[in-house]
Amino acid sequence: MIYLLFIIAITVIGALAFYAGSLLFKLKVQKQRKENTAKLRIEKIIDSIQTIALAIEQQQCNLSEGCIRLVHLLECLPVFNKPKLNEQYPAVYELFKAVEHLPTHETRKAQSKKETFKQDMFREELEAKLASKILNEVSTLTKFTVIN
Repeated sequence: MIYLLFIIAITVIGALAFYAGSLLFKLKVQKQRKENTAKLRIEKIIDSIQTIALAIEQQQCNLSEGCIRLVHLLECLPVFNKPKLNEQYPAVYELFKAVEHLPTHETRKAQSKKETFKQDMFREELEAKLASKILNEVSTLTKFTVIN
């Protein structure tokens, strides 16, 4: 009788050990997938940053639109110990902060032509003032990368 209980106990322990092992394996696979997905996302964001920076550098994209896009991409990078990007690219962030509140799309169309003109003049003056600094910063962003 004791042998039977011993065999049953060993069988139950073996089954539980197998189940625990399979759960650990699934957890390892899930963690690896999550890491791969995060790496792919980072690579895609970096590629987008470099592409937009190149477009600004080649004057295929205006400074305001490019800076808005760059700041949003830089801020959404899912990395630990992210450097203070606003200190590394102060002109890009300055233009972004100055124009981020300006209306776009339907809101822009709905406002008066005078207000639109006034905002465009403000934006163009700021772009002219910061252009050389932004272009210097953008040239480094064409080679942007992060070490995670």
